Amino acid sequence: MACAIRLWLRRDLRYPVLGSDSHTCSYGAVGAFSSGIDRTEAAALLLTGETWLKVPQSIKMTLSGSLQKWVTAKDVILHIIGDISVSGADYCSVEFQGDIKQFSVDDRFTMANMGVEMGAKNAVFPVDEVMTTYLSSRGIPKSKYTPVSADADATYYRETSYKLREIPPVVAAPHSVDNVKPVTEVEGIEIQQCLLGTCTNGRLSDFQVAAKILKGKKVHPTVRLLILPASRQVYLDAVKEGVIETLVNAGGTVLPPGCGPCLGAHQGVLAPGERCISTSNRNFKGRMGCVDAEIYLASPATVAASAIHGRITDPRKEMKR
Repeated sequence: MACAIRLWLRRDLRYPVLGSDSHTCSYGAVGAFSSGIDRTEAAALLLTGETWLKVPQSIKMTLSGSLQKWVTAKDVILHIIGDISVSGADYCSVEFQGDIKQFSVDDRFTMANMGVEMGAKNAVFPVDEVMTTYLSSRGIPKSKYTPVSADADATYYRETSYKLREIPPVVAAPHSVDNVKPVTEVEGIEIQQCLLGTCTNGRLSDFQVAAKILKGKKVHPTVRLLILPASRQVYLDAVKEGVIETLVNAGGTVLPPGCGPCLGAHQGVLAPGERCISTSNRNFKGRMGCVDAEIYLASPATVAASAIHGRITDPRKEMKR
């Protein structure tokens, strides 16, 4: 019989974060056990103050080495999902370990966000110096939390390892997140829409990467470039730094912060036969509002480079021009 844990709704940092969005697992970036629950369960939790979860098995993912230039955290997590499949970590707790100091807090949010795309109950980074510095900058001193990490002799349900240097820019082709290919295999495919943003890659650093590629250039005349900040604060910061100006001058259109075209809600819904290359987290058939459209997932660098040419483009080639 599977073990279970009972959770109470309390304002205590020792307790997990649960939310009625499947990408609540994003908080694994700050070392929290966080997971999505459906809205009915969330309502019951609010009414009763408690819920039940099975204790998940643990998967250790060791990342070693350093990334190639213009390869990002988005490429890493897509590569991992392509390797183990969309069900490869079903109801498991994924732990990222190894050479992780190179991953910024934004990078960690991107990777933890997509833990659910490999079936994981949560995906978590350890609380290291990168994270304590970030929390301190947000007004949260070390005295306010007690990091939890795996024991030195911990055993795992499964262990995998990835050499970061061997990972190229990649793209998840329709209609599954694990249909991952090196960008060189899908290069040249025409696209009509580029989406930069969402909860996966809608942070300031993501727009900075795109702006570096798009500065002084123009979006292809047959392409719509949509800019979707993840929050109002990101929007304000991007405006303050001039990043939004660069993207708009290139031909981008800024959308209201939050959710939108990623799930086919508004602005950017695809027409039949159109293709979109997006920094979002899902490319299921019909995800962006039309079952006769195609969605490709990629990093902000790949999306920005593709916007210039109207075709899927390797960002490494664009930066050599």
